[in-house]
Amino acid sequence: VSLEQRETLDTMLRQSPLGVGGGGGDVREQRRLFHDMMAAQPLPRDLTVTTAALGSVPTAEITVAGVEARNVVLYFHGGVYAIGAAALAAALAAEIARRVEAMAISVDYRLAPEHPYPAAVDDALAAYEALLERGTDPTETVVAGESAGAGLAVATLVAARERGLPMPAAALLLSPWADLTLTGASMDTKQGIDPMLARDLFLPRVADYVGDHDPSAGLISPIFADLSGLPPLVIQAGSHEVLLDDAVRIAQRAAADDVAVTLDITPGVPHVFQAFHAVLDEGVAALDRAAQLLRAQLRARRLEPSRSES
Repeated sequence: VSLEQRETLDTMLRQSPLGVGGGGGDVREQRRLFHDMMAAQPLPRDLTVTTAALGSVPTAEITVAGVEARNVVLYFHGGVYAIGAAALAAALAAEIARRVEAMAISVDYRLAPEHPYPAAVDDALAAYEALLERGTDPTETVVAGESAGAGLAVATLVAARERGLPMPAAALLLSPWADLTLTGASMDTKQGIDPMLARDLFLPRVADYVGDHDPSAGLISPIFADLSGLPPLVIQAGSHEVLLDDAVRIAQRAAADDVAVTLDITPGVPHVFQAFHAVLDEGVAALDRAAQLLRAQLRARRLEPSRSES
């Protein structure tokens, strides 16, 4: 745990054109800036990223050399439902996959404003359904996501439950954006402390994604959804983010609905700090903790049929 690392990262994020000093503008410009920023970061040499699809939904399949892929991580990238792409999330998705002996499949769901709600949920659900239809065992599957992708992961599980689909072994939610009404107290209490995000940056993207729908609808803001029947959730966030209360409240909602949940808050770090694992010890430690919990759930699900037969 390094104060110097955290301070260096905070400074870097505040200087980013997508941070609190420059974000929230034209979505096309934001997409270009984000693409250029992510593309400038070389992927680890042991990763292979392949363009693929689940049904009609485009994906990026991410494999890690030397990892026996016994499991699948179905991953949803962040980007306020308006920016980002499946392949650009490869590095973070792979860090989860390598720790749980999995191949990662990152989903290229449609983005707002061109494709507002429910396009992202429709695509995410279609991808999960196609994954099952091609023979992937749900007991060997983890659903994961970051930021908006973490909120989308929860919405996908709720929609899958309503469809009667089997649940995956577990879900990992990194800094979930789960309340598009923006009513969490940390939207104000962490204003200025968060080097990346602020309420004003969310407002245009909420309008783009929600359109004429109610932002408190459960598949838009899962903190208002019935989460009963969902698999165990592992939720991580940093104390220096305006979305801190989204993580806390989705955990509370899950607990109230009898869902097993682990809430893991790391002090002094920003939004999706795990993405900075290469320069932040806390990122590595958090990924390791999450993987330990996910592996335990995968083992438990794998043993369920033998228990029921005995």
